[in-house]
Amino acid sequence: MALTFIPNHVSFRSCNVGIGSSPLGKYPLRSMKMEYTSLKRSTVSAFLLRADNSTLSKSTTMVDKKVTEGATSEKVVSTVIQEDRMSLADCWREIHGENDWAGLLDPMDTLLRTELIRYGEMAHASYDAFDFDPYSKYCGSCKYSKEQFFESLDMGGHGYEVSRYLYATSNINLPNFFKKSRWPKTWSKNGNWIGYVAVSNEETSKRLGRRDITIAWRGTVTHLDWISDLTDVLKPVSSDRIPCHDPSVRVESGFINLYTDKDESCKYCNLSAREQVLDEVARLMEKYKDEDISITITGHSLGSALATLNAYDIAETGLHIRGDGQAVPIAVFSFSGPRVGNIRFKERLEGLGIKVLRVVNVHDVVPKTPGFILNEHAPQGLTKITEGFQWSYFHVGKELALDHKNSPFLRHNDDPVCAHNLEALLHLLDGYQGKGRIFAPATGRDIALVNKDCDFLEDRYGIPPCWRQVENKGMVKGKDGRWMQPIRPELHADQPAELQLSA
Repeated sequence: MALTFIPNHVSFRSCNVGIGSSPLGKYPLRSMKMEYTSLKRSTVSAFLLRADNSTLSKSTTMVDKKVTEGATSEKVVSTVIQEDRMSLADCWREIHGENDWAGLLDPMDTLLRTELIRYGEMAHASYDAFDFDPYSKYCGSCKYSKEQFFESLDMGGHGYEVSRYLYATSNINLPNFFKKSRWPKTWSKNGNWIGYVAVSNEETSKRLGRRDITIAWRGTVTHLDWISDLTDVLKPVSSDRIPCHDPSVRVESGFINLYTDKDESCKYCNLSAREQVLDEVARLMEKYKDEDISITITGHSLGSALATLNAYDIAETGLHIRGDGQAVPIAVFSFSGPRVGNIRFKERLEGLGIKVLRVVNVHDVVPKTPGFILNEHAPQGLTKITEGFQWSYFHVGKELALDHKNSPFLRHNDDPVCAHNLEALLHLLDGYQGKGRIFAPATGRDIALVNKDCDFLEDRYGIPPCWRQVENKGMVKGKDGRWMQPIRPELHADQPAELQLSA
């Protein structure tokens, strides 16, 4: 198949591919037809070739050529050879990590890419919905009601409904994570909204092939100061009522304190985040007991650490075990997350069957902490000697390492905040085709999103930095013509009279 590259169009001289001559080298393609796909982003065009035989179970993307036109505009022209595969409903267990994503990461699987971006967006929703403004009396809370959560964020198409909000107490020593209002009268003195539990609706459940319970934990969108708050002290998970009988299974003390502490004087966090989320998972497991279910936990930065700890807790507690003894699959899609625990934690978590896929930018400092020196990269002999040390940490699961210096859209700088940005990471996911392959955006994701909370895009794209702003700092003009902060609907404490799970 010969290609002629001319600015603004591509002509195909031949589109016949015979049996056994697949350019992918893995599957026979009987015949090919050309289909033009115009992506939403004006700077990218892609030509998609689909196989007529639609029963293949793998999908692969290959980029043949990149054409640069002038110094001020750049177009990526790619030939994408993609084998049709089964629908997501038919292969969701594979996408969910049943086989540890073997063969799906290099080259990048199309369905997996889409799902990773979708869960990344659900993690980012915890930032977009959070009130960071210290001059707001609602600082530290969620700006939207559960019923209007996704619609308020223009995410109604995701097909999920929030079933519960999660709160944590700010009494623990993570001052750079929690946000408090400067005003004397606030919604809560010590509480912070920290995430949510959502469930796929009927239509989305049919598309996914199961009822998906998603838990999204809030992290840190811009500042990295919270890293300095970590003590690097490993603490046995059993010391905080997680039912682990091995005291050598340890996690970073700040993470588990955030997850398990509570403030009985606050109606929003008189139960710990752990008690809140376990109660909701137990309720939903009972509600959908006659359906196929998955538990998917996601988070960015510190939220990734909470997601990993939460997944381990659900499995260790046995909440995912059905009445017939079958285990509901648990997967963690982690974005830019730090190490959480020691080697015993890693072994126990993976032994429980939890699947973790960690998406990281290789230039991001957060995934390199804690355990900057003693970690999974240390020589095996040294690991044996130091595995009981308080500062010896190990990553869990599978890693998908991306590099922002491979994207022609981004500044090739070493700004640690930009390297840690979640929207930038989702942009890298969009363009990643596999190791050694040219970066080529595949889904039409808007590059302007990269600069939502940072200054990372090249200036030639004309996207201002940190463009997402609250109009008039949330002030509105009342009927009397005076400016005021609007009164929001009463926040949901979401605390049941009795826990369905004895924690």
